[in-house]
Amino acid sequence: MRRANLFMLLWLAMGALPAWAQTGASLSGVVTDQTGAALRDVVVTVKNVDTGATRTITPDVGGHYQALGLPLGHFEIRAAKQGFADETRAGISLAAGENAMVDIQMHRNTPDVCASGHEFATTDCTLTWHGITLYGAYDIGVGWVSHGLPENGYNYEGASLVNRNGYEHRFLIAPNNLQQTGLGIRGKEEFLPGWSVVFNASTGINPQSGLLANASATQTINNGLPRKSYSYTIDGARAGQPFNDEIYAGISSTHYGTLTFGRQRSLGTDGMLLYDPAGGSYAFSYIGYNGTMAGGGDTEDSRWDDALKYRLTYGPVHFGAMYKFADGSGGCYSASGAWTAATCTPESAHNNAYGFDLGGTSGKFSADLVFQQYNQAISVLNPLLGPQSLSAPYQSTTNSINTNPINGANLIDPNNTVYGIVTDNRAVMVAAKYTWHPLKFFAGYEYIWQNNPKNPLGVGASDQGGYTMSGVEDNNLDSEKLVQIWWTGGKYAIDSKTDITFSWYQQRQNDFRIPSTCSPEAGFRSSCAGTLNEGSLYLDHHFTKRFDAFAGIAYSWVSGGLAIAIPHGPGVPYFSSNNCAPTIGGRFAF
Repeated sequence: MRRANLFMLLWLAMGALPAWAQTGASLSGVVTDQTGAALRDVVVTVKNVDTGATRTITPDVGGHYQALGLPLGHFEIRAAKQGFADETRAGISLAAGENAMVDIQMHRNTPDVCASGHEFATTDCTLTWHGITLYGAYDIGVGWVSHGLPENGYNYEGASLVNRNGYEHRFLIAPNNLQQTGLGIRGKEEFLPGWSVVFNASTGINPQSGLLANASATQTINNGLPRKSYSYTIDGARAGQPFNDEIYAGISSTHYGTLTFGRQRSLGTDGMLLYDPAGGSYAFSYIGYNGTMAGGGDTEDSRWDDALKYRLTYGPVHFGAMYKFADGSGGCYSASGAWTAATCTPESAHNNAYGFDLGGTSGKFSADLVFQQYNQAISVLNPLLGPQSLSAPYQSTTNSINTNPINGANLIDPNNTVYGIVTDNRAVMVAAKYTWHPLKFFAGYEYIWQNNPKNPLGVGASDQGGYTMSGVEDNNLDSEKLVQIWWTGGKYAIDSKTDITFSWYQQRQNDFRIPSTCSPEAGFRSSCAGTLNEGSLYLDHHFTKRFDAFAGIAYSWVSGGLAIAIPHGPGVPYFSSNNCAPTIGGRFAF
């Protein structure tokens, strides 16, 4: 009986073996280099595309690998070895009982063309090590302005645009013409197939002084001085931060897009750099030098702190979304014109923002539509008035229409502080470009709505880079301010190394003054309608992939309300309503 049972079990097992052989499958092959020599110490990963399950195998000394007991389905194989480029074999289908042979030939990585100084200078190779790239630029030149100011060491960015305080012609050293001088480091490291960690940190530098770019400092060093004693004063998002351009990190997927968090360029800034014929050049582009368009109403908002940013590309279409969390201090506010430290109320910051971008490419044509909303946007227009200025007290008001000063001692020591106008901004931009070799056409338009803030800021509120506002205007607009910006231009490739670029820009604002009495006789105010225009033409020649030289000219002028230098009251116009600025220089980028 026992012998009969044993024979029965053996018979059943022999019957089951063919059935298993018909359902199990396997993969095998040999891993070699480009000479045909077997490779060892290779990591071979077999992935079931249907289920996502993976199996890792190490080939033997002869380079042979084998994966047994695989289910039927679709597979891909990936081989990785230090010093060699990864190899992938996809589209493998296994039927029941099949033993597929897949040999893999691997190739050594191409030697780093940046290994020598000569190759680094003459090629466009990157300084990359283990997925981390160091990059930067040095841009400097010389120029002349018909109506300019002395320079300072903080954030001088060319002198092409007409300046409210510019009054004399002068030659000058002109840094940051085609590009902001600076350094950055970025990285992308895959941690799962198709998924990577990404990061970027970059900062702008003045190439003459070596100081970090700092628009706010150009204001504070002129606090209290008479206008004809000013050096160049500007407003901007770069305010001396260690990373005054961007610093963010996040996750990127080949299928699901990229999500990052930190200090990041706004969607409007991304659009400006893409669709500006001058590429955001400070010396030859109004929308590059002045960030009103890029920031959706204020140049300080061309970069957003504490912001989430999402980008996704699907075929020819791309989508972007961005959200900024409120941060900083709201200061101390009172609606009364005669308020003191004892009667004002501490405020919370409500400077959140959000935006969307939808665009696409079809052949030689591409276009984008960008929407941005920024609450409690701050614009710093002038240094604080002081003992040497026309109005003796430091300028510290809560209501621009009545210009009521704070009585008694200032709540905030005015030293090293700024004076800001606060608005809630909404903007819509549409831009496009078309390539008709060797010519590229560019055009764009933005419409901006500005209103007094729904939530006011108070004296002591924080601004870019940790600067404090000792003067705040929450009621600057008599009615809704409407700003329109449009631009067009073209870039013509004379040959493979030389381009010539022409650009034209215009900004318009409505008459938002009440009563709307705006005329030369009545006296224009900054709340009156006006225009700003700039045209530029420049030639750019690349001696190598990294080094180029340029020469060009920009001319700009203002009229109406945009020609008023100080917001409150008539009779304080620009010293000169126009500026002519030829510039020549060079740039080294890596």
